[in-house]
Amino acid sequence: MKLHDLVPAEGSNKRRQRVGRGIAGKGGKTAGRGTKGQKARDTIPAGFEGGQLPMMQRLPKLKGFNNPFRVEYTPVNLDAIAALGESDVTLEVIVARGLAKKGELVKVLGRGSLSSAITVKAHAFSASAEAAITAAGGSIEKLDKPFKVRPAAQGNQHANR
Repeated sequence: MKLHDLVPAEGSNKRRQRVGRGIAGKGGKTAGRGTKGQKARDTIPAGFEGGQLPMMQRLPKLKGFNNPFRVEYTPVNLDAIAALGESDVTLEVIVARGLAKKGELVKVLGRGSLSSAITVKAHAFSASAEAAITAAGGSIEKLDKPFKVRPAAQGNQHANR
């Protein structure tokens, strides 16, 4: 058997009916569209609602925007740091214990309390966490962010024009 000998099974392939080819054949004259009316003439655009304001124009557009300068931190609370039992808590320790993933920015938050003095190294600290760590006799060290952050706007730039 060769490739040119292959044929589909009898009756499995049926030719498409060609309409609008004169009044002699089936599907001539009106070509299955009935008589007159909008549907008998040309194509109707998708979403056309008979002259009524279409749904796509009635619905409001999405509002707001995504801030490209957003800095997202992984929160780590004081009670989780106290449970580590370390005197020197670095980013590597936090990642190794599964409190954050590698490459994420870590912010220490103030939930919980500390009983001993510890040194904590992270990218950011809440005011309550910083106060609790220093009150327990420990110290904090803010790590540099791996990128430059856009500086904050200095008031209204166009006020003096």
